[in-house]
Amino acid sequence: MADLSINFNGIKSPNPFWLASAPPSNSGYQVQKAFEQGWGGAVWKTIGAPVMNVCNRYGTIDYKGRKIIGLNNVELISDRPIDINLREMAEVKRNFPNHAVIASIMVESKKEAWQEIVKRTEATGIDGFELNFGCPHGMSERGMGAAMGQVPEYTCMVTEWVMEVATKPVIVKLTPNVTDVVYPARAAVDAKASALSLINTINSIMGVDLDSFEIRPNVGGKGGHGGYAGPAVKPIALHLLSAVAADEHVRKSGIPISGIGGIETWQDCVEFMLLGATSVQICTAVMHWGFRIVEDLIEGMSNWMDERGFQTCDDFIGKSLPRISSFGDFDLGFQSVARIDHNKCIQCNLCFIACNDTAHQCIDLKSLKLTDEVNERLWPVVREEDCVGCALCASVCPVDDCISMVEIDTGRPHITWNQLVKEKPEVLEWDKMVEYREKNHIHIH
Repeated sequence: MADLSINFNGIKSPNPFWLASAPPSNSGYQVQKAFEQGWGGAVWKTIGAPVMNVCNRYGTIDYKGRKIIGLNNVELISDRPIDINLREMAEVKRNFPNHAVIASIMVESKKEAWQEIVKRTEATGIDGFELNFGCPHGMSERGMGAAMGQVPEYTCMVTEWVMEVATKPVIVKLTPNVTDVVYPARAAVDAKASALSLINTINSIMGVDLDSFEIRPNVGGKGGHGGYAGPAVKPIALHLLSAVAADEHVRKSGIPISGIGGIETWQDCVEFMLLGATSVQICTAVMHWGFRIVEDLIEGMSNWMDERGFQTCDDFIGKSLPRISSFGDFDLGFQSVARIDHNKCIQCNLCFIACNDTAHQCIDLKSLKLTDEVNERLWPVVREEDCVGCALCASVCPVDDCISMVEIDTGRPHITWNQLVKEKPEVLEWDKMVEYREKNHIHIH
């Protein structure tokens, strides 16, 4: 049986599945209930500056019968008194000493304010801190949250203030609402942070009501930007996670990363961990389905690890990072073509329409006799000599494995763009580029 336990720079938990700092971790009742159902840790909903929340604070995107593909919120940090939160943190930690209890904190940009809340919170016996430098709405307008995380110098400064007094591990939570997330990550590393977490929610406006013209979510007739989360943000989160995890400055520090953003299934968790996350934090999926989803996460990851011979999470964390590359290092000689299994084809012709209207016009409709039965409808057939391997047809096909992308040997030289430019700089001129492509049988569309 696979061992799912992790050691996150001194923060230990029985598995890598943590509640993110959000509504599901807003009280001792919720966190204890989550632990009872199997969650390994929880980052408490952020405590700190006094706030007043509003009504109609959530807005969602549903898609073709699937609820909450994306969730936008204008909810602020905890509006419960700090003393109550601290008392409940201490109680939860006493009752669940082997689970990770992490306090998320956020106060105004004053050294004494940050150091005071660190001391008060640490006295509860919690396992560590998460510095909320990512909240994109409400708090950022007051100079907190993303207003801190968007400026690397501020990230470094506040982290240093906290590190002066904290005796427990300190996680810096990064905002995605920046041009390059690597710079604030490096700033946190330079300030001697114990760990990083990302991503916080993405700035967004969820939509407009076409009848009332009001913004969603609607707070008394008004709306504005909020934080976007849910399954739709997963690809963005994976990109930013990999950018930080692969950065040499961060990698040399050896600090772990907690992955956040659109995680819903055990497969999602594995993907984040393959790209460098040691723990994963989940919010929207819990808000949608409840704490019980952790049972599927534990069973799914355990079975996957057993099937592949991984005994601990450390055996596969970061295993896909070496595969992250840049366009300039992709193999220009690699060629694939689309092949259609006509025994599975339902003749919807979506592949033909997509290819003909929006791609490279290499699928024809032809008469084929696959059986003795007469079929007057035409079948999509790929002209492989013209196929550029874009894979759009396979993406739009509604039948699993009906269209496959198959690698073929064209005799092209296996060379990258960076190598090509270095060895043949003349290809940067259009006529030379065309000549090279024609010589190596590279299609021009």
